[in-house]
Amino acid sequence: MYGKSIKINRWLIPLSWLYGFGVGLRNKLFDWGILPVEEFDIPVISVGNLAVGGTGKTPHIEYLIELLQPKYRVAVLSRGYKRKSRGFVLADASSTAREIGDEPYQIKRKFPGIAVAVDANRRRAIKRLKELQPDLDVILLDDAFQHRYVSPLASIVLTDYNRALHLDKLLPAGRLRESRHELSRADIVIVTKCPADMKPIEYNIISRWLHLFPYQHLYFTTLDYGKLQAVFPEKAPARELTLKDLPATAGLMVLTGIANPRPMLQYLARCHAPQEELQYPDHHDFSSSDLAHIAQRFESMKGTKKYIVTTEKDAARLRSAALDDSVKQALYYLPIRVRFMQHAGISFDEKITDTIYKNRRIKRPRK
Repeated sequence: MYGKSIKINRWLIPLSWLYGFGVGLRNKLFDWGILPVEEFDIPVISVGNLAVGGTGKTPHIEYLIELLQPKYRVAVLSRGYKRKSRGFVLADASSTAREIGDEPYQIKRKFPGIAVAVDANRRRAIKRLKELQPDLDVILLDDAFQHRYVSPLASIVLTDYNRALHLDKLLPAGRLRESRHELSRADIVIVTKCPADMKPIEYNIISRWLHLFPYQHLYFTTLDYGKLQAVFPEKAPARELTLKDLPATAGLMVLTGIANPRPMLQYLARCHAPQEELQYPDHHDFSSSDLAHIAQRFESMKGTKKYIVTTEKDAARLRSAALDDSVKQALYYLPIRVRFMQHAGISFDEKITDTIYKNRRIKRPRK
């Protein structure tokens, strides 16, 4: 059921009122033109959310890359959450998750042909990207709905099916960064992580609860899971596996450091029930004691064969961790892909590509 996982710390609601006043005032300063907003002569698409935590921004960014890369030169710009570097960094083949953040690292590793940059100052970063890569056609801004200093050509806001906006509260009582009424700034709203068997009536109920305006477009997506991929293919017995390949007697550990691992856990439970579950906070930086604990729990598992399944985002951080060889041999990540529901993928694709085509820069012919 939509939003069934909502939990509110009601004793913190007075603090949420204070937080809401500050965020609301900031938005008004932008609305009144007191705080500056900058537009650019290159199409900029923002992908963000109203709530903290995982709404699926990275797989949706990857969907947009796959859509646009065949026709356009694409760049992804992120703040690089929890990276150890500062300022503007343009990723290259040698960049690590510690330098640019786990999500930009994942994107650069998967799409080496696109530009991936990190900088908390998005205006500065866009100008720097244009200098370094003057042939860019489109920039995708990751997690930028609250970064109002840049005026995007299109703003996409994601909201998790499992946490309904109309039931949530502002931080710190709930998980909203700003009032749900600010959703009116979005051009496209996507309800993510929907169950694949969602009933038709739920689409209508959610549409009514979101109270979108006629100029806004609403879509629903779910997650499809791919084959297990070895995090260390040089050490693993197989580069990829399907869950059906695992013997019934195999031991399975699930290792996650994301905001909401529940959809993944539910999927794995249907295919091969995990024997161990280790859950860490979102973007967790695995310490030496964490790695020792993982190895100890793994060694204590029973089974003719033993495997560890993690997320693609966690794999980005674990690749540079000092893991035991036995753990490396058993470690696989479960890739995910976005799938639009109600056969709406074609409509979404056309809207994005048409918007970019009509607003693309007219480039000078090369000499």
